[in-house]
Amino acid sequence: MANPMVQEILEKQVMTVVKAVEDQIDDEIAALDRLDLDDIEVLRERRLQQMKKMAEKRSRWTALGHGEYSEILSEKDFFSVVKTSDRVVCHFYRENWPCKVMDKHLSILAKQHIETRFMKLNAEKSPFLAEKLKIVVLPTLALIKKAKVDDYVVGFDELGGTDEFSTEELAERLAKAQVIFFEGESSLKPLKSVAQTRSVRQSTNPDSSDSD
Repeated sequence: MANPMVQEILEKQVMTVVKAVEDQIDDEIAALDRLDLDDIEVLRERRLQQMKKMAEKRSRWTALGHGEYSEILSEKDFFSVVKTSDRVVCHFYRENWPCKVMDKHLSILAKQHIETRFMKLNAEKSPFLAEKLKIVVLPTLALIKKAKVDDYVVGFDELGGTDEFSTEELAERLAKAQVIFFEGESSLKPLKSVAQTRSVRQSTNPDSSDSD
C-alpha cells in the first residue's frame, strides 16, 4: 500500500501540472477572444498565402527532380542540375558496399527533404569533376548551395566511423551544412567547410562546358 504522504505529494504535483495546462489554455482562448473578425480574416488570408507559396515551391522542386534520389549519367548533367537547384547533395560513388550504404540513406532523405535535389554520379566515369573537386575517398557527398560546392562529407568519419550510422545522423550532418531544412535547425551551428569553397559555375576544360 502506498505511503499516504507520498500519495498526497504526487496528487499535489499532478494538480499543479493540470492547473498550469488549464491556465495556458485559458490564455490562448482569451487571446482568440480579443481578436475581432477582421483580425481573424487577416490571419486566415496570411495562412492561405503561405500555403499557396509552399505549394508552388513544392511543384517547382518536383519539376526539377526533387523528391527522388536519381543518378546522373554525365558531367554535363551535373552542371545543369546545380545551376537550376539551390541546394544539391551529390554522392560521388563507385560500385562498393560503403557507397551502397550511403545510397540507402540518401534514398530516404530525398523523399523527406523535397527542398533539396539528391543525386549520385559515378566518380570513375567522371574524371574531370573528380579531379576538379578533389574527390579521392568514396563515398564522398558534395554539398552544393547556389551552384557552389560549400562542404563535403567524406567517407563515414563524421558519421561515427562505421557503416552502421542512422539516417537521422546523416540528416543532422546535412542540416549543419544548411543544405537541407531540419526541424530544430536553429539550434545547430553550421560547420566550417572541410575544404575551400569551389565554384562549379566555371570550367577550365573546354570539353566540359555548362552553358547548355
